[in-house]
Amino acid sequence: MEKQLHLNLLASRPPMAGGFQSGSKMKMGPGRKKDFSPLPWSQYFETMEDIVVENENGKDIFRIYCSGSHGPVLLLLHGGGHSALSWAVFTAIIYSRINCRVVAMDLRAHGDTKVKNPEDLSADTMAKDIGKVVEALYGDNPPPIMLIGHSMGGAIAVHTATANHIPSLLGLCVIDVVEGTAMDALNSMQNFLRSRPKTFRSLENAIEWSVKSGQIRNIESARVSMGGQVKKCEESSSSSGVSNSIGEGIIEEEEDEEAEEESSKKRAKEDDQETKKESIFTWRVELSKTEKYWEGWFKGLSALFLTTPVPKLLLLAGVDRLDKDLTIGQMQGKFQMQVLPQCGHAVHEDAPEKVADALATFMVRHKFTEFKEGYLC
Repeated sequence: MEKQLHLNLLASRPPMAGGFQSGSKMKMGPGRKKDFSPLPWSQYFETMEDIVVENENGKDIFRIYCSGSHGPVLLLLHGGGHSALSWAVFTAIIYSRINCRVVAMDLRAHGDTKVKNPEDLSADTMAKDIGKVVEALYGDNPPPIMLIGHSMGGAIAVHTATANHIPSLLGLCVIDVVEGTAMDALNSMQNFLRSRPKTFRSLENAIEWSVKSGQIRNIESARVSMGGQVKKCEESSSSSGVSNSIGEGIIEEEEDEEAEEESSKKRAKEDDQETKKESIFTWRVELSKTEKYWEGWFKGLSALFLTTPVPKLLLLAGVDRLDKDLTIGQMQGKFQMQVLPQCGHAVHEDAPEKVADALATFMVRHKFTEFKEGYLC
């Protein structure tokens, strides 16, 4: 459990044909080959846009994925190292449950967002980004907005709310981030990051690693979201360490055959036989280099969360996550809490149906929206 928390502190819909049930257990031994091929964003969101925000350094461009055209806006903020695509499966489910609009954004230096100063990941700067994107989208009259964040995104959501960057804020939902537990976990974060593979031989290999390592326990979500965590790069096929860093701990009987098949495909695509390069994938975000901002994300978070003057929902993977301030606040009824067991830290990816149900019930109870006609809750 602790290792899962480390992974993303900085970080279901009905199954489709040939898909897997959300949260289903995967058997990795011999037998039918598992499908780790990537899934497109368009299967889960209606549109993709790049939002231009003007600032003193020039223009920043934020990638967003959207669904819906009426109802309150669910503004989704991902965890460290992840991207808006981590909300893909959840989005399809929540949109089928309640009347709402969904906007999932790639935070600065993450996913396909391009900013002039990607090194600045301070809580203050990232919170201001959220306000600027909302203003660019809706002008001076934004619709009611429910702010929802996971891990680092949950911390940024709290900072955004308390700084009043969203004047039309309806409510706040924070997923699996608690100040006390987060601060304790930071001590061993660098060791955890060093333990991850540095490169993957393909996007499929990265998806496979994410599932087998337990980072994402829902294979459907992994297939759509890992593309936002890793990027393609070109390196010489003779580069040392590439093959050794890829598959540690996730080898299965089909691996040699799979590697041979991929190699032959790559060779067939080489137009220039003298330039022998192969495509490999590496992490989009070097989380180890963001260490100086970690404390600023999480320190004082519980007090900020409790003083945010809107209805609040806290979703946790385990009750042991609660720190003293939140335990007292919960007993005083200052926020609603729900524990979703049998999940890793990426709760909204591992159990998107449970998270969607909890959020839908919360929003309908507070009369923020209504269940869609025909949906049986």
